[in-house]
Amino acid sequence: MNSSELRRYDRQLILADLGLEGQQKLKSSNVLIVGAGGLGSPALLYLAAAGVGRIGVIDYDVVEESNLQRQVLFNNHDLGKNKAEAAVEKLMLLNPYLVFDTYPFKLEPENAFKIFSNYTLMLDCSDNFSTRYLVNDTCVELKKPFVFGSILRFEGQVSVFNLQGGPNYRMLYPEAPSDELALNCSEAGVIGTLPGIVGTYMANESIKILAGFGETLSGKLLTIDVLHNQTQIFSFATSDIKNTKQYDSSIPLINQSILSEWKENGEDFMLIDVREAYEYDEHNIGGTNIPVHELPERISEILAYKKVVFACTTGTRSKLATAILAEHHKEILVFNINV
Repeated sequence: MNSSELRRYDRQLILADLGLEGQQKLKSSNVLIVGAGGLGSPALLYLAAAGVGRIGVIDYDVVEESNLQRQVLFNNHDLGKNKAEAAVEKLMLLNPYLVFDTYPFKLEPENAFKIFSNYTLMLDCSDNFSTRYLVNDTCVELKKPFVFGSILRFEGQVSVFNLQGGPNYRMLYPEAPSDELALNCSEAGVIGTLPGIVGTYMANESIKILAGFGETLSGKLLTIDVLHNQTQIFSFATSDIKNTKQYDSSIPLINQSILSEWKENGEDFMLIDVREAYEYDEHNIGGTNIPVHELPERISEILAYKKVVFACTTGTRSKLATAILAEHHKEILVFNINV
């Protein structure tokens, strides 16, 4: 490491947990960022600034004007350019001591294995389920970890998967939602600051993994609600997912006909919409609105019932709600209904 690099990384080098040894680990590390958009932009900026020695960027998309609200690597001069190529142009100016690999094409099952083989850590900054499952399955096959992030509207998620035998993405989310339920930012919107927060958090997790310090989010799911300034960390483990009810992927899915039948028969159940209040106000099928992050404090409202139906858009928050409920009462029958 030359004198210029020592000056550049001075504020990291004086950290006792990182130091010169950790900085040298970063310099000898290599990562692949899948997606150079909202999440990829801040993740790339901070990984490059931190001195990660080799960074690969894969993205087939081009920069559009609607991207500039949140994809902070780009500006008006980049409109129409491939995102991976435009990103690397900026990153080379930020840190000339690094090596960059550019993949200006789509990640496919046919090329994923070959590309991923060149890196020790992946960052899944994609915005669709097919790519997320491809990243997961390829990393599982190669026994390599990856940092996961997702954003929608005002909510984000961060986790670390497949790290040193830890759980992978399919253990938490076994199947993708149907196409009509799988919204992305272009369809549902996103506040521009959210990908900055989540993408930076992903970079932070990556630095800890690469340099070998701190506690990671392996076996944990961090959820961030920037509308209400709420954060939650849900812990899960491979054994939990396989053996306990709260992470059972087969939470029964019912429809509104069954719900109406239960009402007519006087069944003892509670319908709880675990989405945010603004989502509930926009559209709901009735029931009580208890956002999932409020559930631990309001659990007493539920325990008197024999059945609980959690309602959300894709089933993801229903699974988290089921996990929270199981910590307090494992005998209540839990069902899921899509709004």
